[in-house]
Amino acid sequence: MRLHFRGVVLPEGEVRDLWVRDGLISDEPIRDAETVHTGGWILPGLVDAHCHVGIKHGGGHEDSAGAVAQAEVERDAGALLLRDAGSPIDTRFIDDRDDLPRIIRAGRHIARPKRYIRELGIEVDDERELPDIVAEQARRGDGWVKLVGDWIDRSVGDLAPLWSDAILKAAIDAAHDAGARVTAHVFGEDALPGLLNAGIDCIEHGTGLTDDTIALMAAHGTALVPTLINIDTFPGIADGATKFPTYAAHMRDLHRRSRETVAKAHEAGVPIYTGTDAGGGIHHGRIADEIRALTEAGFTPHAAVAASSWHARTWLGHPGIEPGAPADFVVYQEDPRENPAAVATPALVVLRGRVYHRRSPVTANR
Repeated sequence: MRLHFRGVVLPEGEVRDLWVRDGLISDEPIRDAETVHTGGWILPGLVDAHCHVGIKHGGGHEDSAGAVAQAEVERDAGALLLRDAGSPIDTRFIDDRDDLPRIIRAGRHIARPKRYIRELGIEVDDERELPDIVAEQARRGDGWVKLVGDWIDRSVGDLAPLWSDAILKAAIDAAHDAGARVTAHVFGEDALPGLLNAGIDCIEHGTGLTDDTIALMAAHGTALVPTLINIDTFPGIADGATKFPTYAAHMRDLHRRSRETVAKAHEAGVPIYTGTDAGGGIHHGRIADEIRALTEAGFTPHAAVAASSWHARTWLGHPGIEPGAPADFVVYQEDPRENPAAVATPALVVLRGRVYHRRSPVTANR
Protein backbone atom coordinates (compact mmCIF):
# COMPACT_ATOMS: atom_id res chain seq x y z
CA MET A 1 0.00 0.00 0.00
CA ARG A 2 1.41 3.37 -1.05
CA LEU A 3 -0.01 6.46 0.62
CA HIS A 4 0.68 10.20 0.67
CA PHE A 5 -0.19 12.79 3.36
CA ARG A 6 0.65 16.48 3.57
CA GLY A 7 0.31 18.75 6.58
CA VAL A 8 2.08 20.40 9.49
CA VAL A 9 4.17 17.60 10.98
CA LEU A 10 4.84 17.80 14.71
CA PRO A 11 6.90 18.39 16.74
CA GLU A 12 8.95 20.31 14.15
CA GLY A 13 5.91 22.25 12.97
CA GLU A 14 6.89 22.29 9.29
CA VAL A 15 4.59 21.63 6.36
CA ARG A 16 5.80 18.36 4.89
CA ASP A 17 4.84 15.47 2.68
CA LEU A 18 4.68 12.07 4.33
CA TRP A 19 4.99 8.99 2.17
CA VAL A 20 4.05 5.52 3.36
CA ARG A 21 5.02 2.21 1.78
CA ASP A 22 4.30 -1.21 3.31
CA GLY A 23 3.36 0.35 6.63
CA LEU A 24 6.59 2.35 7.01
CA ILE A 25 7.36 6.04 6.59
CA SER A 26 9.55 6.87 3.59
CA ASP A 27 11.67 9.99 3.13
CA GLU A 28 11.45 9.66 -0.65
CA PRO A 29 8.42 10.45 -2.86
CA ILE A 30 6.56 7.32 -3.93
CA ARG A 31 5.18 7.14 -7.43
CA ASP A 32 1.49 6.31 -7.80
CA ALA A 33 0.88 6.86 -4.08
CA GLU A 34 -2.72 7.61 -3.12
CA THR A 35 -3.09 11.08 -1.59
CA VAL A 36 -5.19 10.45 1.50
CA HIS A 37 -5.17 13.84 3.23
CA THR A 38 -3.75 17.32 2.74
CA GLY A 39 -3.83 20.08 5.32
CA GLY A 40 -4.16 19.90 9.07
CA TRP A 41 -1.67 18.80 11.72
CA ILE A 42 0.03 15.40 11.86
CA LEU A 43 1.08 14.16 15.29
CA PRO A 44 3.08 11.05 16.23
CA GLY A 45 0.70 8.43 17.61
CA LEU A 46 -0.51 9.23 21.12
CA VAL A 47 0.67 7.26 24.15
CA ASP A 48 -1.42 6.03 27.06
CA ALA A 49 1.43 5.27 29.43
CA HIS A 50 -0.76 3.71 32.12
CA CYS A 51 -3.68 1.54 31.12
CA HIS A 52 -4.85 -2.02 31.59
CA VAL A 53 -5.89 -4.00 28.53
CA GLY A 54 -7.50 -7.11 29.97
CA ILE A 55 -9.22 -5.72 33.07
CA LYS A 56 -12.98 -5.56 32.57
CA HIS A 57 -14.71 -2.23 33.22
CA GLY A 58 -16.09 -2.51 36.73
CA GLY A 59 -13.54 -5.19 37.64
CA GLY A 60 -12.58 -8.74 36.78
CA HIS A 61 -10.77 -10.40 33.90
CA GLU A 62 -11.62 -9.65 30.28
CA ASP A 63 -11.78 -12.38 27.69
CA SER A 64 -9.86 -12.12 24.41
CA ALA A 65 -12.69 -10.43 22.55
CA GLY A 66 -13.05 -7.87 25.32
CA ALA A 67 -9.33 -7.10 25.31
CA VAL A 68 -9.43 -6.59 21.54
CA ALA A 69 -12.40 -4.23 21.92
CA GLN A 70 -10.46 -2.20 24.51
CA ALA A 71 -7.46 -1.94 22.20
CA GLU A 72 -9.72 -0.86 19.32
CA VAL A 73 -11.16 1.95 21.43
CA GLU A 74 -7.65 3.17 22.24
CA ARG A 75 -6.68 3.04 18.56
CA ASP A 76 -9.70 5.04 17.48
CA ALA A 77 -8.85 7.69 20.08
CA GLY A 78 -5.37 7.99 18.54
CA ALA A 79 -3.54 6.14 21.34
CA LEU A 80 -1.30 3.89 19.26
CA LEU A 81 1.27 2.98 21.94
CA LEU A 82 0.08 1.61 25.27
CA ARG A 83 2.07 0.83 28.39
CA ASP A 84 0.00 -1.81 30.13
CA ALA A 85 0.66 -1.24 33.82
CA GLY A 86 -0.46 -4.67 34.93
CA SER A 87 -2.95 -7.12 33.44
CA PRO A 88 -4.32 -10.39 34.84
CA ILE A 89 -4.49 -11.96 31.36
CA ASP A 90 -1.91 -12.67 28.68
CA THR A 91 -2.50 -10.21 25.84
CA ARG A 92 0.43 -11.20 23.63
CA PHE A 93 -1.97 -12.43 20.97
CA ILE A 94 -2.61 -8.73 20.27
CA ASP A 95 0.96 -8.44 18.99
CA ASP A 96 -0.09 -10.51 15.98
CA ARG A 97 -2.75 -7.97 15.03
CA ASP A 98 -1.53 -5.18 12.72
CA ASP A 99 -4.77 -3.30 13.35
CA LEU A 100 -4.23 -2.86 17.10
CA PRO A 101 -1.90 -0.58 19.09
CA ARG A 102 1.51 -1.73 20.23
CA ILE A 103 1.45 -2.78 23.90
CA ILE A 104 4.41 -2.52 26.28
CA ARG A 105 3.61 -4.85 29.17
CA ALA A 106 4.65 -4.61 32.79
CA GLY A 107 3.54 -8.14 33.63
CA ARG A 108 1.21 -8.51 36.61
CA HIS A 109 0.93 -6.28 39.66
CA ILE A 110 3.04 -7.52 42.57
CA ALA A 111 1.47 -6.99 45.99
CA ARG A 112 1.08 -8.48 49.48
CA PRO A 113 -1.93 -10.61 50.50
CA LYS A 114 -5.07 -8.50 51.07
CA ARG A 115 -3.16 -5.36 50.10
CA TYR A 116 -4.46 -4.80 46.59
CA ILE A 117 -7.47 -5.46 44.35
CA ARG A 118 -8.35 -9.11 44.69
CA GLU A 119 -7.28 -11.53 41.90
CA LEU A 120 -5.48 -8.92 39.80
CA GLY A 121 -1.93 -9.30 41.07
CA ILE A 122 0.64 -11.75 42.32
CA GLU A 123 0.44 -11.97 46.11
CA VAL A 124 3.76 -12.34 47.94
CA ASP A 125 3.44 -13.88 51.40
CA ASP A 126 7.10 -13.41 52.38
CA GLU A 127 8.64 -10.19 51.14
CA ARG A 128 12.04 -11.91 50.95
CA GLU A 129 10.69 -13.59 47.79
CA LEU A 130 10.17 -10.22 46.09
CA PRO A 131 13.52 -9.98 44.22
CA ASP A 132 13.02 -13.40 42.62
CA ILE A 133 9.43 -12.63 41.66
CA VAL A 134 10.46 -9.27 40.22
CA ALA A 135 13.16 -10.96 38.14
CA GLU A 136 10.60 -13.47 36.82
CA GLN A 137 8.15 -10.72 35.86
CA ALA A 138 11.01 -8.83 34.20
CA ARG A 139 11.61 -11.84 31.97
CA ARG A 140 7.91 -12.09 31.12
CA GLY A 141 7.28 -8.41 30.51
CA ASP A 142 8.36 -5.94 27.86
CA GLY A 143 11.02 -4.16 29.88
CA TRP A 144 8.83 -3.09 32.82
CA VAL A 145 7.77 -4.48 36.21
CA LYS A 146 4.89 -3.11 38.30
CA LEU A 147 4.93 -3.03 42.11
CA VAL A 148 2.12 -1.99 44.41
CA GLY A 149 3.91 0.49 46.63
CA ASP A 150 1.10 1.33 49.03
CA TRP A 151 -2.53 0.42 49.71
CA ILE A 152 -4.92 0.68 52.60
CA ASP A 153 -3.77 -1.26 55.66
CA ARG A 154 -6.96 -2.05 57.54
CA SER A 155 -5.05 -2.60 60.76
CA VAL A 156 -4.04 1.06 60.80
CA GLY A 157 -7.00 2.43 58.85
CA ASP A 158 -4.99 4.32 56.25
CA LEU A 159 -2.58 4.00 53.34
CA ALA A 160 0.68 2.32 54.26
CA PRO A 161 3.76 0.93 52.43
CA LEU A 162 3.83 -2.75 51.46
CA TRP A 163 7.60 -3.34 51.45
CA SER A 164 10.65 -2.62 53.59
CA ASP A 165 13.29 -0.30 52.16
CA ALA A 166 15.97 -2.98 52.05
CA ILE A 167 13.86 -5.46 50.08
CA LEU A 168 12.83 -2.72 47.64
CA LYS A 169 16.48 -2.02 46.88
CA ALA A 170 17.16 -5.72 46.26
CA ALA A 171 14.06 -6.12 44.08
CA ILE A 172 14.70 -3.05 41.94
CA ASP A 173 18.33 -4.08 41.51
CA ALA A 174 17.11 -7.50 40.36
CA ALA A 175 14.89 -5.89 37.72
CA HIS A 176 17.69 -3.65 36.52
CA ASP A 177 20.04 -6.61 36.30
CA ALA A 178 17.42 -8.28 34.05
CA GLY A 179 17.28 -5.19 31.82
CA ALA A 180 13.86 -4.01 33.03
CA ARG A 181 12.59 -0.79 34.54
CA VAL A 182 10.34 -0.69 37.59
CA THR A 183 7.28 1.38 38.34
CA ALA A 184 5.01 1.45 41.37
CA HIS A 185 1.45 2.32 42.26
CA VAL A 186 1.68 4.94 45.04
CA PHE A 187 -1.13 7.09 46.43
CA GLY A 188 0.23 8.30 49.77
CA GLU A 189 3.37 9.92 51.12
CA ASP A 190 5.07 7.25 53.22
CA ALA A 191 6.08 4.73 50.53
CA LEU A 192 7.76 7.26 48.26
CA PRO A 193 11.15 7.78 49.98
CA GLY A 194 11.93 4.06 50.08
CA LEU A 195 10.99 3.54 46.44
CA LEU A 196 12.90 6.58 45.20
CA ASN A 197 16.03 5.87 47.22
CA ALA A 198 15.94 2.27 45.94
CA GLY A 199 16.27 3.58 42.38
CA ILE A 200 12.77 3.09 41.00
CA ASP A 201 12.28 4.37 37.46
CA CYS A 202 8.71 5.64 37.56
CA ILE A 203 5.91 6.47 39.97
CA GLU A 204 2.26 5.94 39.07
CA HIS A 205 -0.30 8.41 40.49
CA GLY A 206 2.10 10.10 42.94
CA THR A 207 -0.60 12.05 44.73
CA GLY A 208 1.39 11.98 47.98
CA LEU A 209 4.45 13.72 46.56
CA THR A 210 5.95 16.39 48.82
CA ASP A 211 8.58 19.03 48.14
CA ASP A 212 11.25 16.61 49.38
CA THR A 213 10.18 13.62 47.28
CA ILE A 214 9.66 15.83 44.23
CA ALA A 215 13.24 16.99 44.65
CA LEU A 216 14.35 13.33 44.86
CA MET A 217 12.48 12.49 41.67
CA ALA A 218 13.99 15.43 39.83
CA ALA A 219 17.50 14.55 41.03
CA HIS A 220 17.14 10.88 40.01
CA GLY A 221 15.29 11.54 36.75
CA THR A 222 12.38 9.43 37.98
CA ALA A 223 9.31 9.72 35.76
CA LEU A 224 5.76 10.41 36.94
CA VAL A 225 2.54 9.22 35.30
CA PRO A 226 -0.11 11.02 37.37
CA THR A 227 -3.34 9.50 35.93
CA LEU A 228 -5.32 12.58 36.91
CA ILE A 229 -8.65 11.40 35.55
CA ASN A 230 -8.35 8.37 37.80
CA ILE A 231 -7.45 10.58 40.77
CA ASP A 232 -10.77 12.31 40.20
CA THR A 233 -12.44 9.11 41.45
CA PHE A 234 -10.90 9.56 44.93
CA PRO A 235 -13.89 11.42 46.45
CA GLY A 236 -16.15 8.51 45.45
CA ILE A 237 -13.69 6.03 46.96
CA ALA A 238 -13.68 8.08 50.16
CA ASP A 239 -17.48 8.15 50.26
CA GLY A 240 -17.47 4.34 50.25
CA ALA A 241 -14.86 4.03 53.01
CA THR A 242 -17.05 4.91 55.98
CA LYS A 243 -15.36 2.24 58.15
CA PHE A 244 -12.00 3.97 57.70
CA PRO A 245 -12.50 7.71 58.31
CA THR A 246 -8.76 8.51 58.41
CA TYR A 247 -8.24 6.85 55.04
CA ALA A 248 -11.30 8.61 53.59
CA ALA A 249 -10.08 12.02 54.74
CA HIS A 250 -6.61 11.25 53.38
CA MET A 251 -7.99 10.33 49.93
CA ARG A 252 -10.05 13.51 49.78
CA ASP A 253 -7.01 15.59 50.68
CA LEU A 254 -4.83 13.86 48.08
CA HIS A 255 -7.48 14.61 45.45
CA ARG A 256 -7.88 18.23 46.55
CA ARG A 257 -4.22 19.02 45.98
CA SER A 258 -3.57 16.68 43.03
CA ARG A 259 -3.30 19.38 40.34
CA GLU A 260 -1.04 21.48 42.54
CA THR A 261 1.16 18.43 43.23
CA VAL A 262 1.62 17.73 39.52
CA ALA A 263 2.28 21.41 38.84
CA LYS A 264 5.06 21.42 41.45
CA ALA A 265 6.62 18.29 39.97
CA HIS A 266 6.45 19.77 36.46
CA GLU A 267 8.05 23.01 37.63
CA ALA A 268 10.84 21.02 39.34
CA GLY A 269 11.69 19.26 36.07
CA VAL A 270 10.25 15.81 36.83
CA PRO A 271 9.54 13.98 33.52
CA ILE A 272 5.75 13.58 33.32
CA TYR A 273 3.74 11.51 30.84
CA THR A 274 0.06 10.88 30.24
CA GLY A 275 -1.73 7.79 31.46
CA THR A 276 -5.44 7.29 32.03
CA ASP A 277 -5.49 4.14 34.20
CA ALA A 278 -8.14 2.83 31.81
CA GLY A 279 -9.45 -0.59 32.75
CA GLY A 280 -11.45 -1.28 35.88
CA GLY A 281 -12.96 2.05 36.89
CA ILE A 282 -12.00 4.16 33.87
CA HIS A 283 -13.23 3.61 30.33
CA HIS A 284 -10.64 3.17 27.59
CA GLY A 285 -10.16 5.86 24.96
CA ARG A 286 -9.89 8.85 27.32
CA ILE A 287 -6.38 10.07 26.50
CA ALA A 288 -7.81 13.46 25.44
CA ASP A 289 -9.29 13.89 28.93
CA GLU A 290 -5.90 13.19 30.52
CA ILE A 291 -4.23 15.77 28.26
CA ARG A 292 -6.86 18.30 29.32
CA ALA A 293 -6.20 17.41 32.98
CA LEU A 294 -2.49 18.18 32.52
CA THR A 295 -3.40 21.67 31.31
CA GLU A 296 -5.41 22.06 34.53
CA ALA A 297 -2.17 21.23 36.37
CA GLY A 298 -0.24 24.09 34.74
CA PHE A 299 1.03 22.48 31.55
CA THR A 300 0.88 24.59 28.43
CA PRO A 301 -1.15 22.89 25.68
CA HIS A 302 2.12 22.30 23.79
CA ALA A 303 3.73 20.60 26.82
CA ALA A 304 0.63 18.50 27.51
CA VAL A 305 0.52 17.23 23.93
CA ALA A 306 4.26 16.53 23.96
CA ALA A 307 3.84 14.49 27.17
CA SER A 308 1.31 12.34 25.35
CA SER A 309 3.12 11.99 22.04
CA TRP A 310 6.74 12.54 21.01
CA HIS A 311 8.21 12.87 24.53
CA ALA A 312 6.38 9.76 25.76
CA ARG A 313 7.39 7.76 22.69
CA THR A 314 11.05 8.66 23.24
CA TRP A 315 10.80 7.68 26.92
CA LEU A 316 9.38 4.29 25.98
CA GLY A 317 11.94 3.72 23.22
CA HIS A 318 9.60 4.04 20.24
CA PRO A 319 10.11 6.35 17.26
CA GLY A 320 7.92 9.20 16.17
CA ILE A 321 7.53 10.39 12.59
CA GLU A 322 10.81 9.56 10.90
CA PRO A 323 12.04 7.61 7.87
CA GLY A 324 11.84 3.86 8.35
CA ALA A 325 9.55 4.09 11.39
CA PRO A 326 6.12 2.48 11.46
CA ALA A 327 3.53 4.84 10.00
CA ASP A 328 1.75 5.47 13.30
CA PHE A 329 0.31 8.98 13.42
CA VAL A 330 -2.86 10.99 13.93
CA VAL A 331 -4.22 13.78 11.75
CA TYR A 332 -6.14 16.72 13.21
CA GLN A 333 -7.98 19.59 11.57
CA GLU A 334 -6.87 22.00 14.33
CA ASP A 335 -3.46 22.51 15.92
CA PRO A 336 -3.55 20.48 19.18
CA ARG A 337 -0.72 22.62 20.58
CA GLU A 338 -3.07 25.59 20.52
CA ASN A 339 -6.33 23.79 21.25
CA PRO A 340 -5.76 20.51 23.13
CA ALA A 341 -9.50 19.79 22.90
CA ALA A 342 -8.84 18.98 19.24
CA VAL A 343 -7.16 15.75 20.40
CA ALA A 344 -10.62 14.34 21.14
CA THR A 345 -11.65 14.47 17.47
CA PRO A 346 -8.94 13.11 15.16
CA ALA A 347 -9.69 13.42 11.47
CA LEU A 348 -7.71 10.28 10.69
CA VAL A 349 -5.80 7.65 12.63
CA VAL A 350 -2.99 5.89 10.78
CA LEU A 351 -1.62 2.70 12.34
CA ARG A 352 1.15 0.79 10.57
CA GLY A 353 0.14 2.49 7.35
CA ARG A 354 -3.53 1.54 7.56
CA VAL A 355 -6.02 4.42 7.72
CA TYR A 356 -8.85 4.46 10.23
CA HIS A 357 -11.57 7.07 10.11
CA ARG A 358 -12.66 8.55 13.38
CA ARG A 359 -15.56 6.97 15.21
CA SER A 360 -17.87 8.82 17.57
CA PRO A 361 -15.98 10.35 20.53
CA VAL A 362 -15.92 8.32 23.76
CA THR A 363 -18.28 9.62 26.44
CA ALA A 364 -16.31 10.47 29.58
CA ASN A 365 -17.46 8.59 32.68
CA ARG A 366 -17.47 11.54 34.99
